[in-house]
Amino acid sequence: MRQALALAEKGTGSTSPNPMVGAIIVKDGKVIGQGWHKKAGGPHAEIFALEEAGADAKGATMYVTLEPCNHHGKTPPCSHAVLKQGIAKVIAAMKDPNPKAQGGLEYLQENGVETQWGVCEAEARRLNEFFIKHVTTGRPFVVCKCAATLDGRIATRIGDSKWITGEESRACVHKMRHAMDAILVGINTVRMDDPSLTARLEDGEGNDPLRVILDSRLSMDPNAKMLRQDSDSGTLIFCGPQAPEAKREALVKAGAEIVEAPEMSGFLNLDFICRHLGEKGLNSLLIEGGGHVHSSALKSGVVDKVCLFYAPKILCGDDGVPMFAGPGPDFMADSIALKDITLHRFGNDFMVEGYVMDLFDERD
Repeated sequence: MRQALALAEKGTGSTSPNPMVGAIIVKDGKVIGQGWHKKAGGPHAEIFALEEAGADAKGATMYVTLEPCNHHGKTPPCSHAVLKQGIAKVIAAMKDPNPKAQGGLEYLQENGVETQWGVCEAEARRLNEFFIKHVTTGRPFVVCKCAATLDGRIATRIGDSKWITGEESRACVHKMRHAMDAILVGINTVRMDDPSLTARLEDGEGNDPLRVILDSRLSMDPNAKMLRQDSDSGTLIFCGPQAPEAKREALVKAGAEIVEAPEMSGFLNLDFICRHLGEKGLNSLLIEGGGHVHSSALKSGVVDKVCLFYAPKILCGDDGVPMFAGPGPDFMADSIALKDITLHRFGNDFMVEGYVMDLFDERD
């Protein structure tokens, strides 16, 4: 099953809004077919594996990271193809959380195929956490990513931030962007850095995420780099109700999409924004904004996971730009707690990865 999970991961960045799925067919102790879902709208993992196995699939066992689909979408039901080719047993890592597609294991069992599920389920759910969040809630899975010095600064007092972390960390960030459907920053980041917000991988094959900008008054320059660059993705700007119409027209002419969002306490409503992105079919959102955007996102409850990169550098001052800005709570009990913490090393840097606890999680 772990081999099937490794196959599934090859679909990173190209299967959304579908899940990443891998399948392996085994007979007499030998792998006779394997495959993974390569692109949304294309054949599923099970079909690739069945085609490779051919007639030898009869009487074999299939290991698949997600329950075979049982509905007619852009492709026929995989459960029917599995049955037709004579697979004797199907072992799935997890059941399909999508109510439109689930039921494949029951269909196979009713037609004489032995079934089992729950093998490496935790790994399978982690692999497809973006898909699971969107298909069960209609909202994207949100990751808040920051890069800071050891004293928690994302820039110096004059705004210089190039570069805090090393090449290894920055390469990891581009892989993260490649895996995400959208990336969000605030207008201050656009003004200071004029970023591209693209995914630049070593092999040059990165998929650019949709660029999402928070710009209440539409002060973004229509000549900003992200609006002029050659990219396979667009730019979506959320503005407030008071945004000038003339600026709206100029940015639309430059190629941006503009959506008006309600404001709460002087900030654009991130809950509304996440719901809107979910309705557009986006499974995931990477927040790379500045300190105020990071704090606003965490306080609003839209963040699912935090990835904090730290470089072995210390600014030794209280006037640098903080990782999280704005007023904090009075009591430690009101802090935002993380769970399932993992530490990763990238060159001389390290990254803390953790999931945001919700109201139903127990705190020590």
